[in-house]
Amino acid sequence: MTETYDVVVIGAGAAGLMCAGVAGQRGRRVLVIDHAEALAEKIRISGGGRCNFTNLQAGPANFHSSNPHFCRSALSRYSPQDFLGLMKRYGISWNEKHKGQLFCDNSAQDVINMLVAECNAGNVAWRRPCKVEALQREGEAWRVDTSLGPVLAQSVVIATGGLSIPKIGATDFGHRIARQFDIPVITPRPGLVPLTFDAGSAPFAELAGIALEVELSCGDGFFREDLLFTHRGLSGPAILQISSYWHPGDALRIKLLPDLDVEAELLAAKRGARQHVVSVVAQWLPRRMAELLVARAGLEAQPIAEASDKALRALAASINQWELKPSGSEGYRKAEVTLGGVDTRALDQKTMMARSQLGLHFVGEVMDVTGWLGGYNFQWAWASGYAAGMAV
Repeated sequence: MTETYDVVVIGAGAAGLMCAGVAGQRGRRVLVIDHAEALAEKIRISGGGRCNFTNLQAGPANFHSSNPHFCRSALSRYSPQDFLGLMKRYGISWNEKHKGQLFCDNSAQDVINMLVAECNAGNVAWRRPCKVEALQREGEAWRVDTSLGPVLAQSVVIATGGLSIPKIGATDFGHRIARQFDIPVITPRPGLVPLTFDAGSAPFAELAGIALEVELSCGDGFFREDLLFTHRGLSGPAILQISSYWHPGDALRIKLLPDLDVEAELLAAKRGARQHVVSVVAQWLPRRMAELLVARAGLEAQPIAEASDKALRALAASINQWELKPSGSEGYRKAEVTLGGVDTRALDQKTMMARSQLGLHFVGEVMDVTGWLGGYNFQWAWASGYAAGMAV
């Protein structure tokens, strides 16, 4: 006889576990199915193993979407303070690093254990590892065919995430399900990802390992964060943030010294110093970087007093009006999230249910809602999972 549940949640990550726990504790009969051996691996590896589980500043302005107002309802109904209340109940201590980013004091495993305990408190059933082979309508119910046999449910929640970090099991399952039921999908692409240059053309590959705080902009994105030079291109929080605004062919605009009027300082140094240009610039930037920038300006062997004003202005522009055009990104293998996904215009903002498919819900990263770096994506997982958990 086919097992029957009120709710089947497909995907045991952050959003799926939150949804299952909430629905189970409402008295719903819930089954969680996941294909992976390890539970909630993306939570476990996040934040260097300490899980950047939310951000105190989380709000609609911190999210990307083709339908930017969609996330407002869920975020307002389940806030960072709500999740902190849950953490407090389980005695999980945490700390704020900077810019509202919250991390576990001990381990990301504390968050996983908490979510599993919440599911157990709701008598949630488990099938894992278990592969979902097909999803289809059967009368007024949903039939989920799995490697461990079929189940029927009134509601199905797709919580299978996006395409980022395939080595821990990421797939396009959720996008395929959406397309199967004629629910549109915004073309996915890697987000929060290092940017690269063609082999041999990385303009500052010699600077690999240098990190500094910069102001960085591209399109509508603007961030002041640390930038890291790598052998293949650029990384660090500044680049991960701006990558969600970057498209192939776009130039990045970078201020290496955002607090300094470099042109004025160089022209003033010309009047009062006998130093070489590189020595002046090395007061503000790492020596390796100063040497490279000055050499590219053709001023490496020149005392600053002998440099023309025009050449010094050009050097200043290369420091604080620097434009770079990456050729690509490190792709899903290094991306922290997936941009795009299930088009939220086809979903109800209060229940996360597809408007055209009664009882079919989507939560978390599978949807076209993507947060900034710094705990925002987990807050979306909690908020969207809670919204669906209260609705199914």
